[in-house]
Amino acid sequence: MEENKHVTIYDIAERLNLATSTISRALKDHHTISDKTIKKVKKTAEEMGFVPNTLAAGLRGNKTRTIGVLIPTVTQPFLSSLISGIEITAQKSDYTVIIMQSHDSYEEEVNMAKSLYSNRVSGVICSLAMETRDTAHFHQFSNNNIPLVFVDRVPKDYNTFRVVIDNYTAGYKATKHLIEQGCTRIAHITAGSELGNLYNERKRGYIEALKDHNVDIDEKLIINLNSVTYEDGVKASNALFDLDPIPDGLFAPGDILAVSAVQTAKKRGIKVPEEFKVIGFNNDPISQIIDPNLSTITHPAEKMGKAAAEIIIKNLKSSKNDDAKEITFLNTEVLARESTQK
Repeated sequence: MEENKHVTIYDIAERLNLATSTISRALKDHHTISDKTIKKVKKTAEEMGFVPNTLAAGLRGNKTRTIGVLIPTVTQPFLSSLISGIEITAQKSDYTVIIMQSHDSYEEEVNMAKSLYSNRVSGVICSLAMETRDTAHFHQFSNNNIPLVFVDRVPKDYNTFRVVIDNYTAGYKATKHLIEQGCTRIAHITAGSELGNLYNERKRGYIEALKDHNVDIDEKLIINLNSVTYEDGVKASNALFDLDPIPDGLFAPGDILAVSAVQTAKKRGIKVPEEFKVIGFNNDPISQIIDPNLSTITHPAEKMGKAAAEIIIKNLKSSKNDDAKEITFLNTEVLARESTQK
């Protein structure tokens, strides 16, 4: 049985008795080829089932029109929305997107970065893994003029583009909201390394809000996690509920942690929001499903994804390298729902 084989420009050239260079130019609407020949070549190519090998063409020109996206996971709603924004913008400019997951592992992030580089991506968008403390594996892109944009979880000191929100102000707003709702013993869950300073900035906002409103800072109410999962949230919540007295409020830097706190409180007979108020972060879909509905902070994920992709595409089109700059989205807001009601 004969195997199916891909139709190439050589097959089309043989069918039409034309040079392969003529076929190649006709498929690209080259000005040196007549309209009649272009139509004939394209019609034959379609009839024969010819599909251009864009990867091979890209490798020959050292441009694959592919944007590599390296993120911790695709399962978090925030990151899913971020990817959606990247893809919407990329598709409009005829770029494809390769998505790779680090699973919050530094080692996997290093390997995935190597893979993206070996695939000759045109640009890279990355949100750092929780374990990452060294960014040397991104130098292969920067040193070879491959545009690099860090999003959300960004390194403190790396001369490249960054798309972030004002995490300090967002953390301040969340904590202030709990204070305004009458909380005086406010807990906070934080996470990650000092390198990806997203959670550190939210924690800094939390502490400053307590100071500004003369609320005591109790280190026992601050719990640091190595990863941000539902199970981690349950462990942290139980540790907080084992204290005497228990906190009367919690600012969780992610909705999944806030949801775990609400459900753990219920299991332990602690009433939300009467005895324990909770505010999360991201406005994930689950925040409106859980009972009581979760107060949270908005996070413009899709908009951030679009902005990151626009930076890559603009940089690729430009003949000069733009100075690296940071885009800060200031439009985070408190969405007050049932979990923080007085």
